[in-house]
Amino acid sequence: MKIYTKTGDAGTTALFGGTRVPKHNIRIESYGTVDELNSYLGLIRTQEIDLHSKKILAHIQDRLFTLGAILATDPAKATLKNGKERLNIPKIDAEDITLLETEMDKMNDVLPAMTHFILPGGNTTVSYCHIARTVCRRAERRTTLLNENEPIDEQVLIYLNRLSDYLFVLARKLSKDTNAEETQWIPKKL
Repeated sequence: MKIYTKTGDAGTTALFGGTRVPKHNIRIESYGTVDELNSYLGLIRTQEIDLHSKKILAHIQDRLFTLGAILATDPAKATLKNGKERLNIPKIDAEDITLLETEMDKMNDVLPAMTHFILPGGNTTVSYCHIARTVCRRAERRTTLLNENEPIDEQVLIYLNRLSDYLFVLARKLSKDTNAEETQWIPKKL
């Protein structure tokens, strides 16, 4: 299979199901940002972090491919008139969200309480987590805009929201693991 097809040379791309849309379509922006997020998670996984976090990140990357497939699917082509699914698209389910919450709870149990906002940084790995968190928030913003125009499965929105929280807590955990300093944001007094 060739990587280049030349079908996008005029600025359009195909959704899962065959519908062609402009490459700047909000659906493309949504799953493109999820793809960018997935790449950052791959970068974090290549850092010297604990094996458990690497396994969880690999699982999340798998879920992001599923989420991307959901977003890349033309809803009009996803189901038949009788309501049955035409395309075999996996789902994001409550268990996926629960995993993120459980992992956050475990990490928070060993972290110091937060009393202030924390400035992103500390070391390279922690900074990658903060970048991934902000890309996740952008993916969430794009996807909520898509949802206003073409409703999508609410589990997708919940997952992205929970994932950005997970990445914040992971950044704090990795700060602790690597003895990186967390710099609190203390607003200037007027």
